[in-house]
Amino acid sequence: MVCLFSRKRSRRLFVIAALLAIGADQCATAANNDVEVIIDEAKLVRLDRPAAEIVVGNPSIADVSVQSGKLLVVTGKSFGETNLIVMDANGKLVANRQLIVQEPRTGFVTMYRGSKRQTLHCAPYCTPPLVIGDTPNIFEAVAGQITKKESISQSAAEGERQQ
Repeated sequence: MVCLFSRKRSRRLFVIAALLAIGADQCATAANNDVEVIIDEAKLVRLDRPAAEIVVGNPSIADVSVQSGKLLVVTGKSFGETNLIVMDANGKLVANRQLIVQEPRTGFVTMYRGSKRQTLHCAPYCTPPLVIGDTPNIFEAVAGQITKKESISQSAAEGERQQ
């Protein structure tokens, strides 16, 4: 009788372990559906079917564009999480994924002076990047420089001369 009890018990434990392993595998698959991108960088996302309509929950966090019918380019715009919904020409769901925009992992130094904050990117020389949360006058100065640079580049691309 003791032997039968231990066989039933070991069989039950085996079934429970198998179910837990399947559940863990499904959780890993679900986590792999997340699209993680670094701020100011792009990542390619491949789809099973061509996209006809794209919805980004919060477009201030990430931008998504279609490279080809089955290839999307996700660009991180600011820190945070939002979602991406992709539908085909028939309105059927192609993808529903979480977009996670993270800060770069290396090269950044944040300095605090009282309540003022400034971020520098040091690789190997330190320059100020545009980082949300930096003191407004620092943020606005860097944003102005970026805007001016983009204006010069756009004018050059259009064949105009910048004054």
